[in-house]
Amino acid sequence: MGQVSRLDLLVKVSHPNCVGRFKAVIQISVGFKEEGRVRMSKQDMGRKWIWGFLGTIAAMQLYFVRELLAAFAIFILGFAVIGICIATLYFAQKAWEAGVAQLAASRNPVLLAVRRSVASAEDLARRPIRRPHSQPVS
Repeated sequence: MGQVSRLDLLVKVSHPNCVGRFKAVIQISVGFKEEGRVRMSKQDMGRKWIWGFLGTIAAMQLYFVRELLAAFAIFILGFAVIGICIATLYFAQKAWEAGVAQLAASRNPVLLAVRRSVASAEDLARRPIRRPHSQPVS
């Protein structure tokens, strides 16, 4: 877990359970072993990032890596455009649906007159053109 650097006798803490007891102060030094493995210091982490960055720069110098990244960027842009178009059509359809629903629920006198005229036009369309039991024209 770590090394015990010192024991403070009679630690004066405001909590009543800590008065008169030993309190271990644990100090974990960077680079010492901790549960069977060596911890990486900040300097080693910096080196790791530097080597990764240098490896990326070296890989970017290769032509085919640049070509693959360019193709990947083009595919990303293409799919983004397609996704934006689909999302725009979806939201336009939902806005149209909400507008029609609001108009259908409206009690505006003009809209009521339009509904009556549409209903009468539907009634005329349902009526047969000839009278029932009439002779066909030959």
